[in-house]
Amino acid sequence: MSHAGRIIGIPGLEIERVIRTQGIEVWAKPSFRPPCKHCQGAALRIKATYLRTVKHTRQGNQVLTLRLRVPKYHCQACRRYFRHSFTGIRPRYRASEAYRLEVFEAHDGGVTQRKLSKTHAISPATVERWYQHHIGQKRSEGDRRFCPRVLGIDEHFFTRKKGYATTFTDLKNHKVFDVRLGRSEPSLRTYLRDLEGKERVQVVVMDLSETYRSIARRYFPQATIVADRFHVVRLINQHFLKVWQQHDPEGRKNRGLISLMRRHQWNLSDEQHANLMNYLAAYPVLQALYVAKQRLIRYVLLKTLTRSGAKAKLPAFMALIDQLAASPLKALAATLKSWLQPIVAMWRFSKSNGITEGFHNKMEMISRRAYGFRNFENYRLRVLAHCGWDGIINRVR
Repeated sequence: MSHAGRIIGIPGLEIERVIRTQGIEVWAKPSFRPPCKHCQGAALRIKATYLRTVKHTRQGNQVLTLRLRVPKYHCQACRRYFRHSFTGIRPRYRASEAYRLEVFEAHDGGVTQRKLSKTHAISPATVERWYQHHIGQKRSEGDRRFCPRVLGIDEHFFTRKKGYATTFTDLKNHKVFDVRLGRSEPSLRTYLRDLEGKERVQVVVMDLSETYRSIARRYFPQATIVADRFHVVRLINQHFLKVWQQHDPEGRKNRGLISLMRRHQWNLSDEQHANLMNYLAAYPVLQALYVAKQRLIRYVLLKTLTRSGAKAKLPAFMALIDQLAASPLKALAATLKSWLQPIVAMWRFSKSNGITEGFHNKMEMISRRAYGFRNFENYRLRVLAHCGWDGIINRVR
């Protein structure tokens, strides 16, 4: 590579002159004559030369523009014509790949379209078009991946008009695998039916949703369904707080008591535990339910048990659920019984959908930064660019 090529980043250039006005203009021409692109012959003559203007990069606060004298060759052997091509510059493009990638990375990092249109001398529509192009390249590389072995499924809110969307997460690699509009089986049927590598999925982690459980049974029949700890604990607390509302509506309004009731018993200080027990002493039924709730949560939070260890814990867990079935928490007991197998399977694994919930927070920030999305496909591409597979974008050679 020539010295000019090293400086500019494009090999095979011979710089004629550099002009500095409001920007930097570099006038250049090819430093060599290539073989014929059709027959690889060396007998070429220059038929004509035309001037090509290409934005290449930014030097400080100025845009570096290339003024290229591009020869049009005529091969004496095969009698065909072709134009000289430059590495890193696509035919008929007005900006080099380095310039387009620079804009993409800046916009992907949070720089607004209006700011980039001023600093890079392009329109906001061009910024959006280049951004979508690079995301499309990035996603096309990700489309060649198979379905992950440990799959997390959860819903999140998209818009009031279009409703909810479903997030598929690769829990092993901590990446969003895909986002699809809808949360019902009919809305996801076509996507799941055509999904490649479904048979590779070994574990599906989900909340206590009957819809998602039926989807997992139908489309991932070889996978083990595992309940998500966070959602099970939240369900237990919701049922307990509902019973508390029935026993003491006024106490249920006390924010301090609500905080103590929701927290795990082992996270309370001695003073906080004493205050809570003093309050519950006036409600013996509520006190007994609170003790049962804490025992139940301890079982739910078990993980990485061996098969024999899980089998040993099961009788006591079942006995506790049977006790709840004869109490005001009988609705909770019925739900836990219907989800018994996924909850017990939860003891064998450490993975949860907390990773997916974290991505949902990031998706909310993406949507907020864009002032919302009307087009779901644009939203999906943004999510996959920020939270999905981080492959290498193909460069022009």
